[in-house]
Amino acid sequence: MVPSVSLKHFFNLSLVFFYFMDKVFLLADEELIIRNGGEMPEVTFHSSLFYLTKDLEGPQITLDSQDLLRLKKAVIQGYRKIILRDLEPANRDQGFYRGLERCRINWLRLERFCAYEELNLDGFRLEIITALKNFLAREVSETQKGLRSSSINCSVAKLASLSDRLGLDPAELPDGWQHICLEI
Repeated sequence: MVPSVSLKHFFNLSLVFFYFMDKVFLLADEELIIRNGGEMPEVTFHSSLFYLTKDLEGPQITLDSQDLLRLKKAVIQGYRKIILRDLEPANRDQGFYRGLERCRINWLRLERFCAYEELNLDGFRLEIITALKNFLAREVSETQKGLRSSSINCSVAKLASLSDRLGLDPAELPDGWQHICLEI
């Protein structure tokens, strides 16, 4: 015997299924937008929240804690992308390169966002420390050999501050890093 399903019940189940699928696709789109949305991922995050939940022209969906966490993690990935971009030596002469000063500012923004949202940065922190050390080692080497002028756009104090914020003693940075910083 085949259970009988009313047409009304069938349509209600269909609506639930389509709502769920629409939500999955909407969240995936917004994640992508946040991760790749430019210099301030947390601004894009808040714009996405408004669009998804309150905008009269948006879908006006309800987000649960897992949905929100997904979008918050996209903010971290967005910052990861732009911070690592500015710690990549190959990018130093590119038009999109912003330098260590922007890297420092973006790290502070990310820390503030994660503190407010109660998110952990420890795994990401180690990746940034390694990238910073490698960047400075190459920058020191190339400037000392006369292969290029320094691309460091911040002072010794500001770079030491970034190092401290990362949990890295500035004494652990490559020898000579202070000599390639701006003298402000």
